[in-house]
Amino acid sequence: MRMLITLISAGVLTGVAAAGPQADDYTMGASRQVDPKEERGAELLAPFKRELKNALLEGMAAGPAAAIDACKLEAPAIVARLSTDGAIVGRSSHRLRNPANAGPEWVSPVIAAYLADKDGWQPRVIELDSGRTGYIEPIVLQPLCATCHGTDLKPEIAERLAELYPEDLGTGFEVGDLRGVFWVEF
Repeated sequence: MRMLITLISAGVLTGVAAAGPQADDYTMGASRQVDPKEERGAELLAPFKRELKNALLEGMAAGPAAAIDACKLEAPAIVARLSTDGAIVGRSSHRLRNPANAGPEWVSPVIAAYLADKDGWQPRVIELDSGRTGYIEPIVLQPLCATCHGTDLKPEIAERLAELYPEDLGTGFEVGDLRGVFWVEF
């Protein structure tokens, strides 16, 4: 069991680390200056990504079906708890598993741009109306994620997904595909 949790942790941490500015991106010889709004967006998303990862790890420790339940039940509660003080966090995709995860209007064009240019999978800052800012990071499918989002699902996983998400479009991904985005509006 300890080995399973270690492998899961490595896979999920890799997936979370793949999205968003990291300290080393800007201190180890990188020439790009960090936009303060990008820093603020990454800061606002960090607790969401961390709490979602922890919920999924706890679920996966009990098996993939439990992780599906954790994602369905805990993710909306995390979003609600962390969407405070004028900031709204979320995740979305071009192929939604849960229609409730459709992002605001400004998210879709960024997802389309990510799909059109894999080399452009960098966090982005979007200036919105009324002085608000959007910040978005790509979610790249990691090997562990393929358990529930991949092309070859185990029957019990496919059954649980069909039960919870009858209009699920969140499968059929390959490792390295754009699975979706984390976003925050502030």
